[in-house]
Amino acid sequence: MTIRVSIVGGSGYAGGELLRLLLFHPEVEIAQVTSESAAGRFVHSRHPNLRSCTRLKFSPLESLEPCDLLFIALPHGEAARRVDHLAGLADRIVDLSADFRLRSPAAYVRWYGAEHPAPDWLARFVYGLPEVNRSQISGARYVSGVGCNATATNLAVWPLFSSGLADTERGVIVEVKAGSSEGGATAGSSSHHPDRSHVVRSYAPTGHRHTAEVMQVLEGTGASVPVHMSVTSVELVRGVLATAHLFVAPKQREGLDVMGLWKTYRQSYGEEPFVRIVREKQGNYRYPEPKILAGSNYAEVGFDYDADTGRIVAIAAIDNLMKGAAGTAVQCMNIMYGWDETLGLGFPGLHPI
Repeated sequence: MTIRVSIVGGSGYAGGELLRLLLFHPEVEIAQVTSESAAGRFVHSRHPNLRSCTRLKFSPLESLEPCDLLFIALPHGEAARRVDHLAGLADRIVDLSADFRLRSPAAYVRWYGAEHPAPDWLARFVYGLPEVNRSQISGARYVSGVGCNATATNLAVWPLFSSGLADTERGVIVEVKAGSSEGGATAGSSSHHPDRSHVVRSYAPTGHRHTAEVMQVLEGTGASVPVHMSVTSVELVRGVLATAHLFVAPKQREGLDVMGLWKTYRQSYGEEPFVRIVREKQGNYRYPEPKILAGSNYAEVGFDYDADTGRIVAIAAIDNLMKGAAGTAVQCMNIMYGWDETLGLGFPGLHPI
């Protein structure tokens, strides 16, 4: 079954990644790609890596036609303001912005500083992290995107909290190192982190908006978990590296060792197609490393344990534009249509780079 998809807001980094993936997806035909600032121009004018791959041109949003699925990569707040209209054009939507990631209107106000433009729609979207919400995504018509920093953090710590191994009262402290593409594309184009003020907030010692997504995901374990996130810019274009510090629950500490952590992570991720557990005893890449994931939908997770203090260090690396944005969006589409989850996403990353 081939479906027709369109990308709304396709001139930014996330839109370019969607194009790159969907052009070679065996079950997809790209109908339209919209951009207000680049309407009428070939898509390779904004995404030069796609030169000779397609003759598609950007269309203005007002010319958008009905299709089977819409990927939305508009600036923050724009999808929410247009959701009633856009939902009338497609049976299914995957929105890459932050507009529908949080379930609670009150949480949205707290973290985004304004009332949600379409609060009734929040409960209709499923949070699009397959490793946590696969069964809900499979039956969904509307799926939200994921924050890249939140994705790396959630993949690092989810097995420890979902298994009851981590101390929920002490929570988690996470330091995220992020590449420059997290700030979005050039001014005037849509980007993964859509409003320009968020470029500054992407490198935040406290109060980063993706904290809310981690808190929401960990609530699924049945506990309210304190989350303290800091995000720092590093000399990297693509990539996120999350290093989380947490403690073993007192009742779980006796006899725990690194092999016990291996078992916990394997139980969560042993069958996951895009999560690689990395903890080697030798070599250059003994723990997760974002640069070897560039262009891929893979996440690497690793860990270490200090038995004297009961502290676990959980580590995850991703490409922020792939597993943190477009790659996961395509993975969600595959799940929604009941296809092989890995379709169009088999690229393993480059080495050396």
